[in-house]
Amino acid sequence: MASCCSLSFTAVSSKPNKPYSSPISSSLQLPILPFSKSSNYTLLQTQCCKIPLPNSPTFLYDLVHIAAGDLLRAEIAADTENGRRAKEYMDKGQLVPNEIVVTMVKDRLMRPDSQEKGWLLDGYPRSLSQAVALKEFGVQPDLFILLEVPEEILVDRVVGRRLDPVTGKIYHLKYSPPETEEIAARLTQRFDDTEEKVKLRLQTHYQNVESVLSLYQDITVQVDGSVSKEEVFAQIDGALSQLLETK
Repeated sequence: MASCCSLSFTAVSSKPNKPYSSPISSSLQLPILPFSKSSNYTLLQTQCCKIPLPNSPTFLYDLVHIAAGDLLRAEIAADTENGRRAKEYMDKGQLVPNEIVVTMVKDRLMRPDSQEKGWLLDGYPRSLSQAVALKEFGVQPDLFILLEVPEEILVDRVVGRRLDPVTGKIYHLKYSPPETEEIAARLTQRFDDTEEKVKLRLQTHYQNVESVLSLYQDITVQVDGSVSKEEVFAQIDGALSQLLETK
């Protein structure tokens, strides 16, 4: 169920450029939640600063991207006990039990890179109990970004998503197709990126989203996630810039 977080944003809105490493000059804790009247969500917390790109007015944020879905899929690929248990729930579009995913996410957040740079937590929390667990760990975000996307767009973005197993790059058959036929031939689809499983995940999302939002309503910023990735980035950049000015 964790992969549901990338439905409205990550699937077709990857970072426009790779961020540079940089000393952190300001503290920012920030969650991003892709959501819609029929969508999904993500949480992000971070310490970050704006990093100017050479010879460009563009700025990027030096954050560690942590996708709960990727953590779970790594366990599944490694055929661990937790991975096998998680897959049973993910195949049904259900939330993976907290005892599996909470510890996994917490351990990743505690790594040195996350502590030094801050992080974007993608695909978590998925329920009120998970959100409460984060709070108990001392995770208190400064900003919660709510991406609003119609359900038909979410399904289209996920079903068309493909992974290059050689480079790890994410493509989309419609929005970001592979550069060559050779790459296209080796692309793979995540086992939970089918239309049936996406709609199951959305049903679970609807049952949990309001309770999750209730914990972050005072720091929520709404973003139109149905537009181009450049426009989405501009909206988020504006929200982060405003927050940094107040820090």
